[in-house]
Amino acid sequence: MTDKKPSRKEQILQSLAHMLEAAPGGRITTAGLAREVGVSEAALYRHFPSKAKMFEGLISFIEEAIFSRINRIVEDGQASDQVEQILTLLLAFTERNPGITRLLTGDALTGENARLHLRIQQFYDRVESQVKKVLRDAELKEGLRTQATPTVTANLLLAVAEGRIAQFVRSGFKIKPGQDWPAQWALLQPTLFR
Repeated sequence: MTDKKPSRKEQILQSLAHMLEAAPGGRITTAGLAREVGVSEAALYRHFPSKAKMFEGLISFIEEAIFSRINRIVEDGQASDQVEQILTLLLAFTERNPGITRLLTGDALTGENARLHLRIQQFYDRVESQVKKVLRDAELKEGLRTQATPTVTANLLLAVAEGRIAQFVRSGFKIKPGQDWPAQWALLQPTLFR
């Protein structure tokens, strides 16, 4: 059996993610990325018309990875378990992909196209909507009502997860997003429902 060699486009995105991880707080240039991939800048632009499109490729990867799993999580189970699994998924994904996590905090997008910042905002809005839907469905399916509105509760839970992710980037990837998460969830979970 032979391993499938990644396409040049995939190689570029993998190198970009690696560079984001290797230089926390550093700015990525197309010249540096071309050196990392081992191609000319012109070759980069044959696959991506701009650096913004390269970042969009990574954002698309994030969206596909997270939302395909969230769709499986919400298929069955209890609401509290589903919410925990969604948040744990987000934290585990960022822990396994530190460079890409810099996109999710906006750290790597300083000075980049405003469209990229909007994509990240939409990503978080979409995760929050999924959590809110689980909380709303809990009332219909399980007879559980949240302490605050599902909107307020989902926003609080996402703020906690985003804080863990931001701490990870701010610490130079030393404070893992999942560190102490089970203990923190044990504190949060009893406050969700009445």
